[in-house]
Amino acid sequence: MNSDAVKVGIDRAPHRSLFKALGLTDREIRKPLIGIVNSFNEFVPGHMHLRQIAEAVKTGVRENGGTPLEFSTIGVCDGIAMGHVGMHFSLASRELITDSIEIMARAHAVDALVFIPSCDKIVPGMLMAAMRLNLPSIVVSGGPMLPGRHEGKNVDFITVYEGVGKVYSGQESQEWLQGLEQNACPTCGSCAGMFTANSMNCLTEVIGMALPGNGTIPAVYSERIRLAKETGYQVMNLLRDNIRPRDIVTSTSIRNGVAADMALGCSTNTILHLPAIAFEGEIEFDLAEINAISDRTPQICKLSPAVNGHYLVEVNEAGGISAVLKSLLDAGLIDGSGMTVSGSTMAERLSSAVVKNPSVIRPLTDPYSAKGGLCVLFGNLAPEGAVIKVGALANRDIVFGGAAKVYDGEDLAAEAIRSGVIKEGDVVIIRYEGPKGGPGMREMLGPTATLAGMGLDSSVALLTDGRFSGGSRGLSIGHISPEAALGGEIAFVENGDMVRIDLEKRTIDWLLPESEKAERRNSFDPKKGLEKVYKVAGRTGYLGRYVQFAQSANKGAAFRTVKEE
Repeated sequence: MNSDAVKVGIDRAPHRSLFKALGLTDREIRKPLIGIVNSFNEFVPGHMHLRQIAEAVKTGVRENGGTPLEFSTIGVCDGIAMGHVGMHFSLASRELITDSIEIMARAHAVDALVFIPSCDKIVPGMLMAAMRLNLPSIVVSGGPMLPGRHEGKNVDFITVYEGVGKVYSGQESQEWLQGLEQNACPTCGSCAGMFTANSMNCLTEVIGMALPGNGTIPAVYSERIRLAKETGYQVMNLLRDNIRPRDIVTSTSIRNGVAADMALGCSTNTILHLPAIAFEGEIEFDLAEINAISDRTPQICKLSPAVNGHYLVEVNEAGGISAVLKSLLDAGLIDGSGMTVSGSTMAERLSSAVVKNPSVIRPLTDPYSAKGGLCVLFGNLAPEGAVIKVGALANRDIVFGGAAKVYDGEDLAAEAIRSGVIKEGDVVIIRYEGPKGGPGMREMLGPTATLAGMGLDSSVALLTDGRFSGGSRGLSIGHISPEAALGGEIAFVENGDMVRIDLEKRTIDWLLPESEKAERRNSFDPKKGLEKVYKVAGRTGYLGRYVQFAQSANKGAAFRTVKEE
């Protein structure tokens, strides 16, 4: 056992004495030591109940012959961090989560790991740690929140953000907004729609690292506790059979993840996290391949934040992610040969899956769209790619052209939107918000939700080298690469320049004579925008180190390795 390094032999008597100080018996010490990685905290609704999940996991581990030992990681609530300095730390926390797990697991020589995430960056951070450590591992999330009800309609966290836009535009009162905020988030769990957290929890199931139900069983259901017990039990089987994350997460399972992403219409942030997970497992990830998968994968689920979208609880009742995958498998759109943490192949695991409600999980013969819910745009404004959630648009074949209104940072753009400066037909460009220039690539739910609340989400284009919340919708195009801080083309656009977006051709272009573009490039000051980075990052803080190592969005903003320096 890996843990023999800290418990076997005469030389390890001091180590055993410390285990006994924890209250462990000799019998418990002799068993495999299973690290239970719990991201519980009292800030995040998706994590407030994870103590109960962890206790259930431990029960399963003990039942199957292991000794569970729990440790914690940090977890940022993107909703609470949104719109102020806190959002600089959200994406950046992902790498810190990965590193902290590596430190704990290697310092204490655990034999296997159970990961308990729930929300946005914690899920990919834990999956990245699993790939890096390559110890037998399994994931069980805290599960999705139930939607709220207000004025006879389903509502959620994003509804409140869009409600702010309705108040600013004079459509609703502050009293109405207060009533909405009282009802929007009624339970624990990750926010109810197909936002980033639920997207990643569903894809964890797809790539084979979690048991069926991980992505969709609501947080408040007792079924979630039973799933946690089964997860703890199953990690012991993985240990005995020596099944490890890199046996499960391969280029094939990553492609399956992208296909399911398209069928479900997941968050654009998945196109940051899947490459970063692949990077940790030394798996090649080609951003251009996403469009090829999207072209052949129909979108068969329409989930909030799409207009009139369903919620995760409805997907669960309709058969869950297994039912979605069975539809894709039967059509040859995913590969079922890969291993899963169930100890069986994906095809074997899906053998009994059925769609129980075709109005929630549509048949492939009657999809919401013949193509997937996300696509990557390329062009002279984004030569290394940009991402849009087309599945949340009413019209997926928009050709949009307009004059640019350029803002060096989210705060200036948000104020322009709230004050009515942004009009129908504008192309709003928010730059210096990438991994380095942000720093930390802030989510921009405030601007997108305010535009949606004002009814401008389909008539104003919002372009950024930063990123959007999984709750964003409309003509919101993020991850423009290279970012402005690296001298990408987005750094040279000026107010009044014309920009053209063609979603059918998947292009995004800056319409300016090449001679003028060259003149602007030659006069570019590479230090522009760094004042904000220095101000936010400080001299000794974590963000200062993050800026040095984070790669571009097209590479998942993953850290460069020492070898690549």
